[in-house]
Amino acid sequence: MKTKILSIAAAGLLLLAACTGKTMEDTADSSAAADSVNKDTSAKTIKPSEPAPAWAPSIKPEMQAVIEKLASYGDKPIPELSAKDARKNHTPTDAVMDLMAEHNIPKPVFNVDTMGKDVLVEGGSVHVRIYTPKTDKTAYPVIVYYHGGGFVIANLDVYDASANVLADKTEAIVVSVAYRLTPEHKFPIAHNDAYAAYEWVLKNAASFKGDAKKVAVAGESAGGNLAINTAIKARDNKVMIPTAILAVYPVAGSDMNTPSYKKNEMAKPLDKPMMMWFVKNYLKSTDQATDPRINLVAANLKGLPPTTIITAEIDPLQSEGMLLGDKLKAAGVAVDSKNYDGVTHEFFGMGAIVPQAMDAEMYAVEQLKKAFGM
Repeated sequence: MKTKILSIAAAGLLLLAACTGKTMEDTADSSAAADSVNKDTSAKTIKPSEPAPAWAPSIKPEMQAVIEKLASYGDKPIPELSAKDARKNHTPTDAVMDLMAEHNIPKPVFNVDTMGKDVLVEGGSVHVRIYTPKTDKTAYPVIVYYHGGGFVIANLDVYDASANVLADKTEAIVVSVAYRLTPEHKFPIAHNDAYAAYEWVLKNAASFKGDAKKVAVAGESAGGNLAINTAIKARDNKVMIPTAILAVYPVAGSDMNTPSYKKNEMAKPLDKPMMMWFVKNYLKSTDQATDPRINLVAANLKGLPPTTIITAEIDPLQSEGMLLGDKLKAAGVAVDSKNYDGVTHEFFGMGAIVPQAMDAEMYAVEQLKKAFGM
């Protein structure tokens, strides 16, 4: 996959979509001027070339421009591909980066250093990438981050910008986890890897200037599912639960007949056939779809930490994300949530172009900072 690189604006951030072709260079220089250009340029010049599609009459123009650019690559639909070939497809971030280049929108700079570690897990090891702000503090809160991709596609490079932005703007260390992917590693291996990485952070935080008493979990889509499951398993194992959870349009249910699945069955970049393909690849049998680790809305959610949930209107996963918020509240969990109209799955991370993404990214940062007492 190509490396994910996104842009940030002074009023917001560019986090998570998918992959791009180049790696972001670390720099300590201020990006305020470039961010201001990003904000002004995106609002004035990024426009779609066609009328709104039938599947999304309410789509915002900037969001539509990204979807149009994505379609222009002519890739085969993911459900028609093997996992290996699907990992080579263009992604929404490719579209964002191409649009940025076409409109002379500068790339971001992040005041962050990175290093890699291999973490032993049952049956093998996973790689983690540690992002540390260049602010010379003696200890930092930690965010354990899980990327998206339906448990099948994507990697640390694909979501590199997400980790960079969270580390830079939250001023916390981010540990991004390369959990093993399916179909090479079936359910529940990704879930076990996610939890093992969290335990490793608790035990080793001091070795990379992390504060083991302030550790949050965060993720998007499949990664949002892993973040919540990690908190549940920590509770059940009587290990320190995370300080907070950030779940961006998480995979949270097994019902593919919800209102948002019906409304957004053919939405882009995520549609119902793609979700069916992800499930088929990850699970050993259809019966596992009711497992509470997949069907989180039926899980025991009591005793979890404060949770932030972000959903998108044009997304098959919208209904289950909202239902998860309701279930968490019913279980006595403090929940803060926002739904964003006119945008699709993967919008979170497109702040250089999509105004709603800027708002969502800043919202996520502020929620994490609040949880850390910053």
